[in-house]
Amino acid sequence: MTHTVNGFMLIDAPHSALNNAGNDSSERTENIVRVKAIRKGKKVYPYVSGQALRYWWRTTLEEKFNWNISPIEREKKIAFTSANPVEYDDDDVFGYMRALKKADGGTVTRLSVLKNSPLVSIVGQVPTDDFGVMARHEGDPVPYEHEFYSTVLKGIFSLDLDNVGVFYKSEKTGYRNMYPELETIAEKNGAEKIEDKWVMSTEVREKRAKDVLKALPYLAGGAKQTSHLTDVSPKLLILAGIDGGNHLFMNLVREEKGEALVDVAALEEVISDYSDILLTDIYIGRRKGFMEDLDPVFKDLTKKYAGNNRKVIYGSINEMVDSFVQTIPGLMR
Repeated sequence: MTHTVNGFMLIDAPHSALNNAGNDSSERTENIVRVKAIRKGKKVYPYVSGQALRYWWRTTLEEKFNWNISPIEREKKIAFTSANPVEYDDDDVFGYMRALKKADGGTVTRLSVLKNSPLVSIVGQVPTDDFGVMARHEGDPVPYEHEFYSTVLKGIFSLDLDNVGVFYKSEKTGYRNMYPELETIAEKNGAEKIEDKWVMSTEVREKRAKDVLKALPYLAGGAKQTSHLTDVSPKLLILAGIDGGNHLFMNLVREEKGEALVDVAALEEVISDYSDILLTDIYIGRRKGFMEDLDPVFKDLTKKYAGNNRKVIYGSINEMVDSFVQTIPGLMR
C-alpha cells in the first residue's frame, strides 16, 4: 500500500466570489459575471475549481518557500512545462505531460503526487446579484453585475509520499516520467538509479513533502479580491498519515438546517474503523473565531483518545501543521 497524507479543510468565504464562470450571454445584458456553481436538484453550490486551488497552492510555494517553478512554453494551442522534476519542484509534485520528439524520448507523463478536490460550498446558496456602475467618465454610466456568496467551502487532498522525488521509466501512462536527457540530469544531481526508477536524495524528498503542507496556512489567491477580500487559508484542517490511497475524511461535514455541520461522530467512526491503516495521530487545527462551538468538542476528543494507539491532537492551524510535518521522515520510504 502507498503511504499518503490525508487532508481535509474548510475555507471560510463570508462575502466572496473566488472563482467565476465569466459572462453569461443568455442574460438580459451582456455584462453579468456568474460564479462557478454546481446544481443538485433545486439548490446551487458555488465552488472553486480544483485547478484554481492548485494555482493558489503552487504560487504560495513559489513565493513563500522559494520553489523553483518550471518555466512554461507555448506552441500554438498547447502549453507545457519543462517536464523536469529533478530541477523543478512543481514538476515533481504537480505532475506533467509533454510530447517530446521521438528521438528525444517521445511523450512523457507524470501523475501528480498531490491530488485535491474542488472547494465546494457545504450549504446551498442563492448568490447575491451585485449591481455596479462605471461612472468616472463623461456621459452615461456603464452598468455591470456580478455574483457573490456567503458560505463555508470544503475540500480534501492527498499527498503520495512514496512517490515524491521518485521518477519512473515504465511504459505506463503516468509512470513514463523519464527521457534520456532527464536521466543525465538526474545522475548529475545525485539521484540514485534503482531498477527502473530514479530516486532523489532523502533531503530533497522530505523538503518538498514538508513544504507542500507548510504552505497551507499561507494559501492566498482567488478572484474579486479587490472588492471581496477573503482569506483563503484553511480555518479548519485535519491531517493524518495512512497506509492506502483512499480518502478517509471526505464525508465529515454536511448541510443541516441551512448550516454547515462538522460530524464528529463520523470522524470517530473513521478513527475506529480504519485504526489498522492509520500511521499517525489525527491532527486537528482550527482558527479561533471560526466554528467556535467546536472548541470544547475537539478538546473532549483529545481527552477521550489520550490513551489510544492513535491520539487526537488539537490546536491552532499553524501549530498542527508544524507538528504534523515532523512525522514526514517516518512516513517516507
